[in-house]
This record gives sequence, C-alpha cells and structure tokens, in this order.
Amino acid sequence: MPSLDFLIAEFDHALRTVSGVVRGNRPRPDEALAEPDLDPSERAHAAALMRVNHVGEVCAQALYQGQALTARDPATRDALKQAAGEEQDHLAWCADRIEELGGRTSLLNPLWYGGALAMGVAAGVLGDRWSLAFLAETERQVEEHLQGHLARLAPQDARTRSIVEVMHTEEGRHRATALSLGAAQLPAPARLAMRLAAGVMTRVAHYL
Repeated sequence: MPSLDFLIAEFDHALRTVSGVVRGNRPRPDEALAEPDLDPSERAHAAALMRVNHVGEVCAQALYQGQALTARDPATRDALKQAAGEEQDHLAWCADRIEELGGRTSLLNPLWYGGALAMGVAAGVLGDRWSLAFLAETERQVEEHLQGHLARLAPQDARTRSIVEVMHTEEGRHRATALSLGAAQLPAPARLAMRLAAGVMTRVAHYL
C-alpha cells in the first residue's frame, strides 16, 4: 500500500505535468545545434508534431504513475519510476521545443492525463504481468509513431529531429525493459483498441 507521502508526491507531480512546469533532468539532445532556417509552414508543422509528442509524454507520465501506484513487485515499481524519469525529460524537451517553434501545448492536457491515469491504474489492478504488457505495447506503438514523425519533419530541422531520435531510442529501451520483467502478450483486440484510441488522440492533439 503506497504511503501518504508517496501519494502526496504523486499528486504534486500530476499537477506539475498538467500545468506544464515540469523540467528535465538531462540536457536537451539539440542544445549544441543551431536553429534551422524554416519557413512558417515548416515551423507550424513541426510545432504540431511536437504538440502530439508532448501529449504522448503527458499520457506516459500518467500511465507510469497509475501503474506504479498499483504495482505489486518492488522491482517493477522501480523500473517504472526509472522509465518515468526519462519520460519526464521527453516531456520537458517537447514543451521547450514547441515554444521555440512558436506553437503551444494541447489545450486538452488535463483530459489526456486523466484518461491515461485511469488506464494505468486499471492495467496495474490486473497484475504486474498485464500492466507490463500494456506498457510494452504502448511503447511499441509510440516507437512506430515517432518513426513516422522523423519521416515527416523537414530534413534541415536537426534540432527537432535530434529530440525525436533520442525519444525513439529510449521508448524502445522501455519496451525491452517491460518484456524483460515478464510482460504478458496482450490479445489482438486489446492491441487494436489501443491503436484506435491513439489514432484519435493524435489527430485531435495535432490541432488542439
């Protein structure tokens, strides 16, 4: 059973995530790169893609939080917390890059967070193997999603691309960690439902 101090800390973290005041613990991957020469449409396009990625990271924070709250195995909880720390860096990097590109984060972040938190708790209640299965499938779909963004970003936008590339690598590592901890295999209907839900989220977040 999580302690009161733990619950208070998690609530504080939720507020910071939704309000956009989260800061990364690691330097941004693009900090040594010059700002590219992008036309207005390229900047707007990159900002929209990074807004979608930011929403994904908001959801990741909520998913990891929900699963950590319900994890039974301390090793699983520790692994979730470590991955959440890297995802927090992703969240901060995306927010900073969106601002540089002249964009804004999603207006629906509280909604995305609440929905993802509920899914994380529900997955955790089923047991660690199924919680990890949900995590592994989520990360697999995020990897595909980020790979698609790399193909859609302007080739000269090295700053945005470098952030997405590091995110892609680390999402793959999180998936591998979940599998190594004993993740089960989600049924095909569950994987399809997750893909459909993610599709709705990304289309809405692209504009809102």
